[in-house]
Amino acid sequence: MSSIHPQKIIPKHNQSGSPFALRPNPPTDFRMYYNRGDIPIVIQHEASSIQLKWKTPKNTIDMHHYLPLFFEGLRETQYPFAAIAEEGVRDLLSDGGQRIVPVIPQLILPIKAALDTRDELIIAKVLRAIQLLLNADPLVGPALVPYYRNILPVINIFFSKNVNIGDKIYYGQRKNQNIGDLIAQTLELMEIKGGPDALINIRYMIPTYQSAVQ
Repeated sequence: MSSIHPQKIIPKHNQSGSPFALRPNPPTDFRMYYNRGDIPIVIQHEASSIQLKWKTPKNTIDMHHYLPLFFEGLRETQYPFAAIAEEGVRDLLSDGGQRIVPVIPQLILPIKAALDTRDELIIAKVLRAIQLLLNADPLVGPALVPYYRNILPVINIFFSKNVNIGDKIYYGQRKNQNIGDLIAQTLELMEIKGGPDALINIRYMIPTYQSAVQ
């Protein structure tokens, strides 16, 4: 489905064979739903950030519909859509509890699509979202392990790059939070929260990963 406002167009000089070159970022359904007024939120602007006021109690929100939609919105790079999507992911995960695990299979495609853009700002948002996801409920970690093979290929590309250059290049949106740091934190959390099968599945996709568990 088309969005009302197009996403940014990737310049031709970025269409190269480099694994770090930006990939196409198609329009999101998230933006279309938001522009149509089909997401039950009101935006409250506060200083340098935004807050979401939900028209429906969060504990009654249809997680199967809205959580994947907000995760898809992590591919957005324009204001206010990018900020709304990230805040919505945070809100839904903070109150989701045991309702999150059944939705995990629906989150993999939007997570993978966002990582596949190779846009370091988008990757940083996705890594933060994965951390929130892993901390949202104890059952999330083991449920996510079977999908590491879908999530980790692009993370491995940037992990290997940062290992080679010393964690100095790819910066996320927030101060003092570069991609190398975020990847290390996320992989450690995936290992710790994922249970006994987590490490072998991480190393299958990222052979150079060193266990964080002593």
